[in-house]
Amino acid sequence: MAPAHAGPADVDSPRSPTIVIGFVGGFVRRNNYVHSAVQLAARLRQEYSSGVYVEVFENHRGQSAYEKILQLLDTDDAGKLTPEQKQNARIILYGHSWGASEAISVARKLESDGIPVLLTVQVDSVAKLGEADGVIPSNVAQAANFYQPDGHPHGRAEIRAADPSRTRIIGNFRFDYKAHPVTCYGDYSWWDRDISTSHTEIECDPQVWNHVESLIRADLPAPAHSP
Repeated sequence: MAPAHAGPADVDSPRSPTIVIGFVGGFVRRNNYVHSAVQLAARLRQEYSSGVYVEVFENHRGQSAYEKILQLLDTDDAGKLTPEQKQNARIILYGHSWGASEAISVARKLESDGIPVLLTVQVDSVAKLGEADGVIPSNVAQAANFYQPDGHPHGRAEIRAADPSRTRIIGNFRFDYKAHPVTCYGDYSWWDRDISTSHTEIECDPQVWNHVESLIRADLPAPAHSP
């Protein structure tokens, strides 16, 4: 008689990679390299050739991002995640403007599935219709918010945890571009340059994005280096 516990179910399925998903703001294309969210993803992809999956989505493609995350977590292609696959998930979500709002929306969808999120980062978050970007769902371990208060649009000044015992708010970091302007180089539209000036400045401010990148890297495995 065969042992009661024999079979392929006993073989541990491979672990999913750490998943980093970014969302661009406005009507920006996911491959428009002038934008900092896209540049950050490119740097991470170049350095982490394995063990980390990085992708950028337009902010209206949150459902596609959500489905991609589920696909990456389903390492045995069973079509349904096991409790272990959910528990082992390592997910980071970030975005700018509407993209920041979409990051929180995706985190909330993952919460409904019982899937944890390591970190969310919002840069000058602007809530999309029907989305609540100010309350961080309880499946998120840490969250950070970067904003500027001037012009149109301007980002949400404060985020808070739905459950402070489960989510640490790293900070609500304020930047004043009237006092300390930043010159944005690159092919920005006239609207970005002349109308949404401060909103664009935080989008291209290296100080902001260096901080964002450091927060993300803190949750990534050590990159593999060639001998």
